[in-house]
Amino acid sequence: MAAAHAADAVDWQRVGEGITSGISGIVVDGRGGSALDTLAVRDNKNPGESRLVAVRYRPGAAPRVRPVRWSGELPVDLEALDAVPGRSHEYVALASRGTAYRIHVDKGTARIVSTFPLPGISPDANYEGFALSATEDGIIAVWADRGQDDRPARLTTAKWDPASNAFGERDSAEFSAPYPHKDVRHISDVKISASGELTVSSASDPGDDGPYDSALYGIGRVSVGDGRDAEVSVSDAPHRLATFSGHKVEALACLPGSREGILGTDDENDGGSIAAAGFCSP
Repeated sequence: MAAAHAADAVDWQRVGEGITSGISGIVVDGRGGSALDTLAVRDNKNPGESRLVAVRYRPGAAPRVRPVRWSGELPVDLEALDAVPGRSHEYVALASRGTAYRIHVDKGTARIVSTFPLPGISPDANYEGFALSATEDGIIAVWADRGQDDRPARLTTAKWDPASNAFGERDSAEFSAPYPHKDVRHISDVKISASGELTVSSASDPGDDGPYDSALYGIGRVSVGDGRDAEVSVSDAPHRLATFSGHKVEALACLPGSREGILGTDDENDGGSIAAAGFCSP
């Protein structure tokens, strides 16, 4: 897969037409040769619109997109998705107002296991990133209020107990993306590497017709401190990993132990696209 240094370094493949076909969160669900199987959420809000799709990405070929039936209460505005460590076919999807949907996906159907709110959510926030990572001291969660223009994004981390969905003590930090410069959402998604490194996407969104620009950054790390609570640190000099013109990147995921990753876009009236690139921290 190509290293991602500019928009022409990756092969964007369309996964749908129109405003209901964007991708707002993604996980890698499996790999067969050069093909990647992924699950992706969509930020749709109305009955009859899909919330979850399975997408098979194959270099040089059109992606295969299959709807996944959502069983139970329909969420509104899903913006992030990650796998639950150690639980096969189990995921947490996050809605923009801070409600998490823990789901089990099997045979083309997503069943809600439980729902729970993030701790300390703000009515003024818009949550667009959520990630989980297993450590020797338990599972760490991180989530992000996206921020907007002069208002920085806010990352929050805490340990998370999958047996009860309870969170530990929280730690937070702010991040402002150096690029894009206008109409910017400072964090549109976030993922954690095995070593705790944080990778985020940032995107401009001037409206449903664009034009869009995006960037990927390595911004810091999460860890478990001496007090056994999760901690987050954000660099004063974030490392820009890639820039993309013409697309609003809202979803990213990495293959375990690899620099290879997958990106998803929500380009509003122009639909959604997917691409593979080398941007991850093993």
